[in-house]
Amino acid sequence: MSKQSSWKRGIVVLALTLTTLGLTGAAVAAPAGPGVQVQVKGTVSQALASLKKTVADNGMMVMGELHQGKVLAMTGLHTQSESVFVGNPTVGKKLFSAEPGAGLAVPVRINIYADANGNTVLSYIPPSQALSAFGNSKVTGVAKTLDKKLAMMARMLAK
Repeated sequence: MSKQSSWKRGIVVLALTLTTLGLTGAAVAAPAGPGVQVQVKGTVSQALASLKKTVADNGMMVMGELHQGKVLAMTGLHTQSESVFVGNPTVGKKLFSAEPGAGLAVPVRINIYADANGNTVLSYIPPSQALSAFGNSKVTGVAKTLDKKLAMMARMLAK
């Protein structure tokens, strides 16, 4: 398969994924990796503040933060990148009760970064994708519910 047809196939897979997640009305950034990438409003810091509010308004909480841009600046790389870990203890209880190894994928890591063109992008790996390897129907059901919630929040923040 040529690089061009492989790239086109990737775009089709991304479009199908976004349609499934309900993100087709959102401005989608060029595929830069696995999962979902959505162009969002504002600067990285503004988008991070909006995400935190949206998370709280939707029954979830920020359980941790990783200021990657600040850490990478110590190496001389100046980039804008912030990650938050988002979850809900009640949902976590369901997942961990069904699969103690669920901590590998939850809380969900959401990354907000400035791409090479200066666009602000929100990115995450859908929980159903991250948890599918467990092959547990209870985990899969909860993960799909989380997918929908994350897609809804991404639409709220989209440009």
